[in-house]
Amino acid sequence: MRTLEAQARTGVVVDEYGNTGEEGAARRDEAVRGAVERGLLGPDAPVVGLLDVTGIRESARELRAAFDAVTAPGTPVLHAFAVKATPLVPVLRLLREEGIGAEVASPGELALARAAGLSPARTVLDSPAKTAAELREALALGIAVNADNPQELDRIDGLMRSAVSRSPLGIRVNPQVGGGSIGATSTATETSKFGVALRDEGAREWVVRAYLDRPWLSRLHAHTGSQGIPLSLMVRGVEETYALAEEINGRIGRPQIDTIDIGGGLPVNFASEATAPTYTEYARALRAGVPGLFDGRYGLVTEFGRSLLAKHGTIVARVEYAKSAGGRPVAVTHAGVQVATRTVYVPGSWPLRIAAYDGKGRPKSGPEVVQDVAGPACFAGDLLAEGRALPLLDQGDHAAALDTGAYYFAHHYAYNSLARPGIYGFVPDPQTGGVRFATVRDPQTLASIVAESGGAHVGALTTLHTPGSR
Repeated sequence: MRTLEAQARTGVVVDEYGNTGEEGAARRDEAVRGAVERGLLGPDAPVVGLLDVTGIRESARELRAAFDAVTAPGTPVLHAFAVKATPLVPVLRLLREEGIGAEVASPGELALARAAGLSPARTVLDSPAKTAAELREALALGIAVNADNPQELDRIDGLMRSAVSRSPLGIRVNPQVGGGSIGATSTATETSKFGVALRDEGAREWVVRAYLDRPWLSRLHAHTGSQGIPLSLMVRGVEETYALAEEINGRIGRPQIDTIDIGGGLPVNFASEATAPTYTEYARALRAGVPGLFDGRYGLVTEFGRSLLAKHGTIVARVEYAKSAGGRPVAVTHAGVQVATRTVYVPGSWPLRIAAYDGKGRPKSGPEVVQDVAGPACFAGDLLAEGRALPLLDQGDHAAALDTGAYYFAHHYAYNSLARPGIYGFVPDPQTGGVRFATVRDPQTLASIVAESGGAHVGALTTLHTPGSR
């Protein structure tokens, strides 16, 4: 099979089953048209988020099948969705139905997981800044916790002395195997803020001693992957973690560490419709590189996020005006920095594909024209795409930002007090040949914006007076 890079250059990516993502693209096209017809997208609702429920279910099943194929029968495996990727309660409930748990990194994310019905036994708490209250709650509920550093482990020591907990407990380590092409999302660099840096002087021995002194530590956690990280580096991170688990169990003389949490971070192909790399490719690479991880001696936890949701979300925005500047056409839309923050601020690392639809939500054809697709925010760099060749977007058309199901429309950035868009899930309707929609999140109201901006305290500052001011 050709490498991902080579396939991306051709614009066609084919996975190991020969899939190119065309079915998902067809579902998306129908959903855009349906959203316009139903009034979910139009003059009064100029930007929406759409989630392909069929695609999400397929990804969850592919994840489970990929790891089932390489693990020994009977191996305990928990796939915990990284809630930060798409923090929406209906999404978490859908994934729960598909056998996926939750990895949370804040009290808010834990509250979302609990609202979706995720049990403590299928929840993992990871965060570099857990408060004493967060730890106390997690231990009381029986949620798995990975301590990020020695001071946090000291806190857990105190809590364990005061009350017995059912929580599986472990330590997060940083194997320091290096970064990828996006520095901000590389978690296993020499100076990463996450986990105990294993190659620092004395750190490895401290980790071993921590397990020797605490029989209740039973897990080991590391997260190497993210967007921009090659599979080979991800496998190296897991290899280092597995070797440490073997060393610790050998020193103790029994299998005290019974579960290894390998994190998530499978990168996403933003160059075409196809999913690449796949969970199957990653699971096979892990099996080849770390065979002992899958022989049944260790339970397994994964924490995938972007790879489960990215390909199944679309932001669609109405073109409010079509103009030109310096001879280049500019489509001014209602989707910009508020929904695609990373792309707007760091376009070289986070480019998005843009699809053009006409005023009725139908894919737009015609000769491609180099143009900018701009957002509504009041600064010049608010661009979804710059100098992009697309069928010419006219006033009343729609521009769709593809592959935005993770880290995009559910991570609103309130620049210019722009409202959060409504989000809708969709499935094909075989009875009508159309699309069925369900509301995932209502559009934000202006009253809500005022309330979140201190509307209830409108006169608060005028009641404060400095000495001598009156």
